[in-house]
Amino acid sequence: MEPILFATRNEEKFKEAESILSERGIPLKMLTEPKLEVQSDSLRRIARLAAASLVRRGWSPVLVEDTGLFIRALRGFPGPYSSYIQRTLGNSRVLKLMNGVADREAVFRCAVAFCRSGEKPFVFQGEASGRIALSERGVQWGYDPIFEPRDGGGLTFAEMGSQRKNMISHRREALEHFLSWYLSADGP
Repeated sequence: MEPILFATRNEEKFKEAESILSERGIPLKMLTEPKLEVQSDSLRRIARLAAASLVRRGWSPVLVEDTGLFIRALRGFPGPYSSYIQRTLGNSRVLKLMNGVADREAVFRCAVAFCRSGEKPFVFQGEASGRIALSERGVQWGYDPIFEPRDGGGLTFAEMGSQRKNMISHRREALEHFLSWYLSADGP
């Protein structure tokens, strides 16, 4: 089976996706080529346009993932701008924005776009509901130390480790939707 190119420069994100797809025998290869990064309020649009642009440049088949953390009390902030906010503010400042806020509900959303030469991208979504922790807990990347998934028993994604996180993450759900399609008659 031909490997699918997973467009990311984030090795942790690649390892998570590789672990999930390998369970079904789908080989994944990391593609570190720069990808189109449009500014949009839609994760689906961001992933779809990035996947299509990579295929137009000769990379195929390709998977592109875009994720956002949507905090209800902050009206969905940082949402699709999560990566930028993580780089510029970090978890400590996001937690500072939440000081004294009782409603700590949040959801991680993920959009995964798959595209092959000569085809339009297909987009699959997943989410993990939970809450923003009161402090950073655990060592991991991104928002994992401050996000407590609803099915996590009070642990943050960072505290539970990658194997357990991969079973309940937003990325897992989006990739499972992709796999259902890809391995069906509608897929490859």
